[in-house]
Amino acid sequence: MTITFITGANKGLGRETARRLIECGHTVLLGARNREQGEEAAAALGARYVPIDVTDDASVAAAAADVAEHEGRIDVLINNAGVHGPVGDPSALTAADARAVLDVNVIGVIRTTSAFLPLLRRSDDPVIVNVSSGMGSLALTHDPARAESHVVAPLYTSSKAALTMLTTQYAKGLKRIRVNAADPGYTATDLNGHSGPQTVTEGTDAIVALATEEPGAGTGRFVSRHGEIAWS
Repeated sequence: MTITFITGANKGLGRETARRLIECGHTVLLGARNREQGEEAAAALGARYVPIDVTDDASVAAAAADVAEHEGRIDVLINNAGVHGPVGDPSALTAADARAVLDVNVIGVIRTTSAFLPLLRRSDDPVIVNVSSGMGSLALTHDPARAESHVVAPLYTSSKAALTMLTTQYAKGLKRIRVNAADPGYTATDLNGHSGPQTVTEGTDAIVALATEEPGAGTGRFVSRHGEIAWS
């Protein structure tokens, strides 16, 4: 049985990913900061709720200890938790704004990955999926035909660019662990006021594909629901 831990899984992409992976036969550990929402989602889906705040060292360590005690390992870690931050004119951005976004979208991934690596290393086929975005792609955000080029979201885009590069470095440096990034695409979620044209199911296609690949699939890739895309 594949054991999968998902951060930020009480709603949106995380919750839909959990639902779909449970349908695929995974044992899903639903990580969320909000206990009430996390417990509700876990009960509705048939997952186990594990409290985790990816911005808090003690919370992340406690989550890893909880999983070590109950499951003993994980096979798939999906770093999904994310925040958007300010949109529009960047002239009023503050260091506090930047810290708030980066602490979830980049540092939170590092915090969680480091804490869960011992559990992943107990798996026969360990996988990490980082939920990134085409909003962090230089090519897509400069292509006028793409929706990504029409949005000014300085901190979100910067954090996702950092996360995609972090993914390549993990892929190079972590031996025997497959590490890839998923671009959900412009999906209707709370993060964008449900403005995206894709359904939440379409938005999880790439995440689910990466989480369910056969052993030996590639590492260091950036994948959308339409296939592999360039890192640039």
